[in-house]
Amino acid sequence: MPKPGETIHTRETFSAGGGKGANQAVAASRSKADTHFIGAVGTDEAGKTMIELLKQEGVDLSGVKTLKNQATGQAYIIVDDQGENSIMIHAGANNAFTPDQVKKNQALIENSDFIIAQFESAIESTLMAFTLAKKAGRKTILNPAPALENVPEELLKVTDMIIPNETETEILTGVAIMDHESLNKAADKFHQLGIEVVIITIGSEGAFYAVKNGKSGIIPAFKVDAVDTTAAGDTFIGAMCSILATDFSNIEEAIQYGNKASSLAVQRFGAQPSIPYKKELD
Repeated sequence: MPKPGETIHTRETFSAGGGKGANQAVAASRSKADTHFIGAVGTDEAGKTMIELLKQEGVDLSGVKTLKNQATGQAYIIVDDQGENSIMIHAGANNAFTPDQVKKNQALIENSDFIIAQFESAIESTLMAFTLAKKAGRKTILNPAPALENVPEELLKVTDMIIPNETETEILTGVAIMDHESLNKAADKFHQLGIEVVIITIGSEGAFYAVKNGKSGIIPAFKVDAVDTTAAGDTFIGAMCSILATDFSNIEEAIQYGNKASSLAVQRFGAQPSIPYKKELD
């Protein structure tokens, strides 16, 4: 990685479809889930490309709005020789998508099994989506990334499942993830906010899960040689949710499936191009 003030050469550069929500939608769709997307793009070429890519994946885009005078969200990613990445994000149209625009998709939200959201779009819009979902008895899943220090408590109170990584967990709970005891301690803090299920992704170790007043454990990751970890977490979430039961009764099986999907994704370059299909996972 370049140090401050340093210029270094790269071996290659390329662009591909991405964005946490879009990656998760593609992962779910490639695992044969009926997937719909709510959000926004700009009128630029990147927006047109994203629309075309998601259409090709069979994702329903009736909830996507094209906003004038807005740039489509972009992520700028550096990947080192070990496959680890550093990412800078420009939210663009994502943050210009308002709660009123979310509300226009109320019927879609109310007819979905799961509503999945991230922190690459406006918090108030996510809160509106989760509030509508909860009122309709639908399950809400929050991927709190990129990490925020001050997450509104009202959002966490309408979250059924939260899926942070170790860094995001520490920022949200103040608990540094060191061992099994700290994982349980962090999960308890999330449970105290009313969140039923906690899944903490722990990199090459796999995923820790805890159900409120129920079971917990670690589902180990598959051991592979990673070349690019971009979209690994998104792939895990989208694939896992594609087979997850709405009562979370098959959580271990779903996490195992998500682990398998992400283990394939990290062996390939790019965000969406690396996401596997159900036939590969089967």
